[in-house]
Amino acid sequence: MSVQVILLEKVENLGVIGDTVSVKPGYARNFLLPQGKALRATNENIAYFEKEKAAIEKVNAEKRKEAEKVAKKLEGLTVNLIRQASEGGQLYGGITATDIAEAIATKDVSIRRGQVDLNQSFKSIGLFSVNIVLHPEVVVPVQLNIARSEDEAAIQLKTGKALVAAGDVTVQEKTEELEESLLDDSALKAKKAAEEAEAQAAEEQAEKDAKAAAKKAAKAEEEAAAAEATEETASEEE
Repeated sequence: MSVQVILLEKVENLGVIGDTVSVKPGYARNFLLPQGKALRATNENIAYFEKEKAAIEKVNAEKRKEAEKVAKKLEGLTVNLIRQASEGGQLYGGITATDIAEAIATKDVSIRRGQVDLNQSFKSIGLFSVNIVLHPEVVVPVQLNIARSEDEAAIQLKTGKALVAAGDVTVQEKTEELEESLLDDSALKAKKAAEEAEAQAAEEQAEKDAKAAAKKAAKAEEEAAAAEATEETASEEE
């Protein structure tokens, strides 16, 4: 079973602005629609997109240009994250997207935590790469140097090697897998129901926001054209 959606921006391994694609209902409901990346391909939305396509593409181009400016500041960047860890290098606490965004901010570059592509969990000290998604078409890797001290961070950066025993990481991974398997099933169902309700509300709001943004861009374009026409008329009268 699948649903059709119209993409409002480029989506990796799926398509670009204006493409109508088929996706799984859960992917549309929980990601594409609430994130404002797509609209359901209803007759009404298809007509709306065709009418506002130029304005939507213009807004996307402007956002991409701004993202490229930030990307230049992030190129080749390494940030230190000093954390407590065991002798074997296991972290006592996790690393969040907020932690990474705040570390990057110390380099005078401001990003949102939602722009950190945190598709992995950091369980030990060492050097890691994480992608910063500034725009669907502008993604920059940043190196994280997770260490127990600034001195240790300097050594890791110099040698390019993590000061941690690989075996410790494996033990921690197994422990987390066991803890996850023991989670109460009813709690998981309740959490899923709450997430679905939240996703539905976010989807409706995202669709409203996307339409409002396109209308605003279209209005701005009309006003600019009107102003230009007025100037031309004034010039002709002179």
